[in-house]
Amino acid sequence: QVQLVESGGGLVQAGGSLRLSCAASRSIFSYDAMGWYRQAPGEQRELVGVITNGGTTNYADSVKGRFTISRDNAKNTMYLQMNNLKLEDTAIYYCNARETRRTPWSVTPYDYWGQGTQVTVSS
Repeated sequence: QVQLVESGGGLVQAGGSLRLSCAASRSIFSYDAMGWYRQAPGEQRELVGVITNGGTTNYADSVKGRFTISRDNAKNTMYLQMNNLKLEDTAIYYCNARETRRTPWSVTPYDYWGQGTQVTVSS
């Protein structure tokens, strides 16, 4: 039943790099869009970036120029490349995928979520 599984988190020094992976149970192009969110200690979950089915990306201002989302359809996997990491990037990172559910009575977006992977940035 699990749709998404994140991996690749860990501890890294400020200024370093890390790549997160999100493995999907089916073709990533079966989703309308996919993205990454994060939740820092004591904070609400926030958007990191998204990629549409057509490949268009959008990022939070705090990570623009440092983080990049990419996909590998053959592996059913989405990646988050994180460069020049800062202390403020410390959080649990979650993979998200959205699909459209159609019934005779409704057309509704539905979100799948991974279990999260911890990223800790040290000075």
